[in-house]
Amino acid sequence: MMRSFSLIQQGPILHNSVSLSPALDSAARHLPIRAGTREFAHTNRALFLGGFSTFALLYCVQPLMPLFSREFALTPMQSSWTLSASTGALAICLLFASALSDSIGRKRLMCFSLSISALMTIASALVQSYPQLLVIRTLLGIVLAGLPAVAMAYLGEEIEPSSLGYSIGLYIGGSAFGGMVGRVATSVLSDFLSWRIAFALIGFAGLLAALEFWRSLPASKNFRSSKLNQGSFVNGIRSHFRDAGLPWFYCLAFLLMGCFVSLYNYMSYRLLTPQFDLSQSQVSAIFMMYLMGIFSSVWIGKLADLFGRRSVLWAVITVMLTGLLLTLSDLLPLIIAGIALFTFGFFGGHSVASSWVGRRAQPPQALASALYLFFYYLGSSLLGSFSGIMWQHYGWGGVVATLAVCLMLSLGVAIRLRGLPPVTH
Repeated sequence: MMRSFSLIQQGPILHNSVSLSPALDSAARHLPIRAGTREFAHTNRALFLGGFSTFALLYCVQPLMPLFSREFALTPMQSSWTLSASTGALAICLLFASALSDSIGRKRLMCFSLSISALMTIASALVQSYPQLLVIRTLLGIVLAGLPAVAMAYLGEEIEPSSLGYSIGLYIGGSAFGGMVGRVATSVLSDFLSWRIAFALIGFAGLLAALEFWRSLPASKNFRSSKLNQGSFVNGIRSHFRDAGLPWFYCLAFLLMGCFVSLYNYMSYRLLTPQFDLSQSQVSAIFMMYLMGIFSSVWIGKLADLFGRRSVLWAVITVMLTGLLLTLSDLLPLIIAGIALFTFGFFGGHSVASSWVGRRAQPPQALASALYLFFYYLGSSLLGSFSGIMWQHYGWGGVVATLAVCLMLSLGVAIRLRGLPPVTH
C-alpha cells in the first residue's frame, strides 16, 4: 500500500559512508517524510494511536447517556452534557493550544495532552455526583485539546504533500477505531460490571497509547518555534477567515460533526425503547459501524489524493444523507444499513475536508487546523445538545429533519468548493 522511494532508502547508507557537509546535512533534515520510509511508518502508527486515544477518551460516555439518565434522574439533553461539556471546552481550548504549540513544540504538547487526559478519565471513575462528573469531563476537554489542535499541523509540516491525504486518513481512521472501542467497551463493561470500572480501564488503555505515541513519533524537522504573541494570533485568525476556502471548511466541520454526534447520541435512546427491546450491550453493537469509518477515511483519503478533493467531497456527503434517511425505517436491518452509510460518509468527508485544510492553509498552519477543529467540536457540542430537544419533543423524525437540513447545507458548501481556485505555497 505504501510506495517505495529508493532515494530515501539509500540516504542512510550514503550518510554512513560519506561525511556530509553541515549545509547538506541541514537540508536533508528538512526533507519531508516520504511513503515507504521507516519514519513514515512510525509517524502513521503514532498518529493512529493518538487519534484512537483521543476519541476513546472523549466519546466513551456517549453510550452511557441512557444509564446516566436513570442513575442521576436526567433528561436526554441533560445527560448529553457529559459529552457536550467536554467537546465545548475542547473547542474553545483548541485555539490556545495551537498557539502554545507554536512556542513549545508539537510533539511535547501532544504527549502531555494524551497522558493527562488518560489520568482524568481514570479520575472520573471516582466521582460521587453528576456535577462532579461534569467538572471532570470539562477539564478533560481542556487538557485533551493539545492533540487534535496539533496533529494535522504536524502532518502538514512533516509529510510529503502527495501522501498527506493517506496519513490524515489513517489518523482519522485511528479516531474512528478509538471511538468504536471506547463506546463498545464502556457499554459492555457497564452491563456486566459498572461504568466506573469501564472508565478506569479506558483511562489505563489511554496511558498505554500515550507511551507508544511518545516512543514512535519522530521529532519535528520542519517546525519553527515562535513566541506567543497576541497580535500575531489575532492576525492569523483574520488571515485564515479572509481566505476564499477556509471559512467554508469550518462551516462543513461544524455541520458534519454536529450531525454525526447527534445521530449516535440519540440512536441509543431510540433502540432502547420497547419497540426494539434491546439491551445496553446489544445497542453498543451499533458502534461497530465505526469500522466503516476506519476503512472510509483511509480509502477516501487516497481517492482524494488521486482524483482531487473537489471531486470526492460532495459524493460522500450524499452518502451521509442517504444513510440518514434510511434510519427513518422501523426495520432494524435498514436502520443498521443507514448507520453504516452515514458513518462511511462522515469519516470520508472529514478526511477530505481536513486534509484540504492542511494543503490550503498558509502560516500559521496550526491555527488553521485548530480553527477547523474548533468548529468541528463546537458542532458536536451545540448540535448534539439541540438534537436532544428535537428528540424530546418530536422523536426520531425531529432528529432526522434537523440533520437533513444540516446535510443539505453541507452539500451546498461542497458544491461551491468545486470551483475553489487552488493556492500556491
